[in-house]
Amino acid sequence: MALTAAYIVPHPPLAVPEVGHGQERGIQSTLDGYEEVARRIAQQAPETIVIISPHTSYYADWIQFAGGAEASGDLGQFRAWDVKIHLTYDEQFRDALERAAAARDIPAGQTDRRAKSLDHGMMVPLYFLDQVYPSEEYEAVSLGGSALLRPVLMEFGRCIASVAEALDRRCVLLVSGDLAHKLKEDGPYGFDPAAPAFDERFCEIVRSGELNRFASLDQKLCEDAAECGLSGFVMMAGALAEVTEQTGQTFSSELISYEGPFGVGYGVAAFEAEPASAEEPESSQDAASGQEPDVAYSRDPLVGLAFETIRLYVREGRTPSPVPLGPDVPHAAGCFVSIHVRSTDELRGCIGTIQPTCPSLAEEVIQNAVSASTRDPRFPPITSDELDDLSINVDVLFPPEPATVADLDAKRYGVIVTKGMHRGLLLPDLDGVDTPEQQIAIACSKANISHFGPDVQLERFEVVRHT
Repeated sequence: MALTAAYIVPHPPLAVPEVGHGQERGIQSTLDGYEEVARRIAQQAPETIVIISPHTSYYADWIQFAGGAEASGDLGQFRAWDVKIHLTYDEQFRDALERAAAARDIPAGQTDRRAKSLDHGMMVPLYFLDQVYPSEEYEAVSLGGSALLRPVLMEFGRCIASVAEALDRRCVLLVSGDLAHKLKEDGPYGFDPAAPAFDERFCEIVRSGELNRFASLDQKLCEDAAECGLSGFVMMAGALAEVTEQTGQTFSSELISYEGPFGVGYGVAAFEAEPASAEEPESSQDAASGQEPDVAYSRDPLVGLAFETIRLYVREGRTPSPVPLGPDVPHAAGCFVSIHVRSTDELRGCIGTIQPTCPSLAEEVIQNAVSASTRDPRFPPITSDELDDLSINVDVLFPPEPATVADLDAKRYGVIVTKGMHRGLLLPDLDGVDTPEQQIAIACSKANISHFGPDVQLERFEVVRHT
């Protein structure tokens, strides 16, 4: 599965401290929601983020893709000139999406007219994301809202999911949209009884998980409420429905926060791929004690923590508390969790981080164990039935250093190749990979780099492998 999650966030400029100058504290729940969404996106480490904003461009009969190779923006219109974001566009994804829309007779296409400047509907959520997952880590696709008929918007959302799957992109959909704008008499747009009714419907739909209901909201209610995000919500509903229908993958539906103290409704919501579940009988030892231990026994504490994380997350959707790992392991480091089928030695999942993204190595292991077992786009999520036939490695990475081909040793060093926004990594000492040239070729393939040349940066790193 390539589309792993979708998020709804609002875009009030005053949420940014450089704009709000203290007023942002009046929407603390929204600020906390931004930070939670940013943390979750960073944990999923998407290669491509598809961003929908009604302020990019909003056409009655067309869906706009921002063209060109890149775009930048600031919040200078709100006197915060120093708040800047730069995006590199995923041109391959965008071009494929344009072709997919055309194949379904959906009016959509690219324009460069406003593509070079990011609007505040993108800048505000990206400000918070940039704190933990900077734009150098991913490429983007920028889309505008549209007043096209909602079944057409749903179908376009399906195109987004289909393209992510076809390109095998680890992809997240980020929908920027405020809710009703007429919640208070003293608000900037006055009061209309449709406004609280619309926001109540929004919260109800998110809590129910019946996202197709966005497409059937009463048109007059939406207009009277003066909402601005609905078309993106409908596209998102179509994208998630496509994934579920094609793969059977289901998504959680969580309302992280809602508030409207200034007269405009701000909702933060998350829709994330759920791990597969299956009923599993208790072992005799567990049944006797009445509970399961939080940390599985292992001779190696990192492997034990990784396996216990996978077991708890697959069975119960929770993770263990971080535990002290002893004096022989670093406090914080990047790591990779690799999962194999023990009976066949086939790879079953491998996800990791090059640099530490968590305060401690224990938290890093927990984060990557969840991702390797349920979010590796090459494999379906691990199920309870598989837990007894897994073997796990945890590779703790030393910081990478620049290298030449002559500096490499396929058994001792892993490699990282980088060209622009494309980056690929290969761990050392892998079966069937015996030469640096093989390492580089595989890493380039993973990064969608056509060939290794002088414009490709090469780094090497060492690991401590825990098995």
